[in-house]
Amino acid sequence: MRAAIYRTVGGPEVIEVVDVDVPEPGLSEVRIKVQASAMSYADVGAWSGVFPAPESGSHYGIGWDIAGVIDAAGEGGTTALWSPGTPVIAIVQGAVGVSRAHSEYVIVPTNAVTAAPAGLDPVVASTIPLNGLTAAQSVELAAIRAGQTVVVAGAAGGVGSIAVRLAKLRGATVIGLDIPEQENFVIDVAGADSFVPASDTPTADIRAHWPDGVDAVVNTTTLGQELIGAVKDGGVFVTTRYDTMPTAERDIRLRATLVAADAAMLTTLSDLAAAGELPLRVAETYSLEEAAEAYAKFISGPVHGRFVLEVAS
Repeated sequence: MRAAIYRTVGGPEVIEVVDVDVPEPGLSEVRIKVQASAMSYADVGAWSGVFPAPESGSHYGIGWDIAGVIDAAGEGGTTALWSPGTPVIAIVQGAVGVSRAHSEYVIVPTNAVTAAPAGLDPVVASTIPLNGLTAAQSVELAAIRAGQTVVVAGAAGGVGSIAVRLAKLRGATVIGLDIPEQENFVIDVAGADSFVPASDTPTADIRAHWPDGVDAVVNTTTLGQELIGAVKDGGVFVTTRYDTMPTAERDIRLRATLVAADAAMLTTLSDLAAAGELPLRVAETYSLEEAAEAYAKFISGPVHGRFVLEVAS
């Protein structure tokens, strides 16, 4: 099979598309024939050297997000639930590994897969797993409930926009923070109640409208200490960027989202997507063979919407 891999770390030029062995599913695993796989900055972190490089003479695969069909199932667990040809979405767990999503076939455990959203093209469906689970787990960590006021920083992004929608579905009042050009998307598509343009003084800008502070911040940006002041005493600050975690203050609870496979939560996200409830955006599509070119373009400037590799029809 064909798969995007890297043997050493560096720029996008280290990405190769090569022939590798088709992986075999083991205990509580399924093999998926990949139709589309969205690209992510988590993948950029892998091949650029944020995580350890492959050992000499070996390689790692690339990709977290999968939309495809069941090709084969191993033994045990819930594998009997998955018949060949069933459309699914899934996530590859962990930062690095040999068998990953930018390939013609991939192996995942059954706790990382669910039925694909009915009526949704695989290209669009492939944007759900990583972003959707990160958003859902962030909202869960923030313990958002009806009547609360929540800021989502990076509200136009793939994770942030879904977090906006999920917080709204819980009955919260949601304030989106992002660049001014994204206000219409954040309000009209993601569904935020209010919008605060990004600036050098986010706390002051938020407190100008909500002087008592907000119950929670869900942060998907590099902001940390600059934003925690917007949270009221005893509130919660959740970030997907643990490298910019702020210093604790005023009994504010600090929590970091480290995304994990969760078939139940992924099922809910799939159902919401099928009902048109998730703000999913695709910016560009490429073939698997164009993976290096696609990642070079992906990191070249601001991107609103996912880049997706189309693998098979």
